[in-house]
Amino acid sequence: MPAVEVRELVKSYGSFTALKGISFSVDEGEVFGLIGPNGAGKTTTFRILSTLLLPTSGNVKICGYDVVKDSYTVRKLISYLPEDAGIYRNITAYEYFKLIAKTYFNSTHDYAECLELGIKLSGLGSRIYDKMKTYSKGMKRRVQVARALMIKPKIALLDEPTAGLDVIYSHNIRELIKEFVRTYKTTVLISSHNMLEVEGLCSKVALISEGRLLVEGVVNELINQHGVKNLEELFISLVGALNV
Repeated sequence: MPAVEVRELVKSYGSFTALKGISFSVDEGEVFGLIGPNGAGKTTTFRILSTLLLPTSGNVKICGYDVVKDSYTVRKLISYLPEDAGIYRNITAYEYFKLIAKTYFNSTHDYAECLELGIKLSGLGSRIYDKMKTYSKGMKRRVQVARALMIKPKIALLDEPTAGLDVIYSHNIRELIKEFVRTYKTTVLISSHNMLEVEGLCSKVALISEGRLLVEGVVNELINQHGVKNLEELFISLVGALNV
């Protein structure tokens, strides 16, 4: 059974259709990339997967549970990091992680373990005791990625986790995600408009444009099958073929 299964997913906002029947599946323990330009439908897809939006039609299952009928159960299995996630400016990251740990765990042992993992994942060192309003953009994003992973979800949905970050912070977050998956076997879905960035991170991808699925598969196999150098070239060639 796939960890995530999306079938013929459609989402309309009035007369505008953001998703036009996309389908893909994600295996357990996989790092999967939903890739496309801004406005392709990536965030809409993630909001439906996280139970924040209702689909217009189609079917989505998380670990076998329907995101509409079994939304309460699904929310216990996932963690969602929105692209525009903010921070609490006037508390420290340490206080924030304590709040998250207390929200999710009643057991003293589980709480302590969750808090310790958040501290480790953040990589902030002594800065973890400074108020978050003093953090750089990269530090704030690392706090949010740590927040999404520290509860050790079955499925982590990370919407543009490196958006707006410089090369070093982007690299650090990618390495953090890879190490976390290796250690905890969590299934991770990442949305990104940066196709070159995800090649070294995702084992499998789905390319979408204007709400339609262009192609899905293993990164290296797709590149070889289409005779291109990278995912960016693949996307351009597929979009060009549609517009001929």
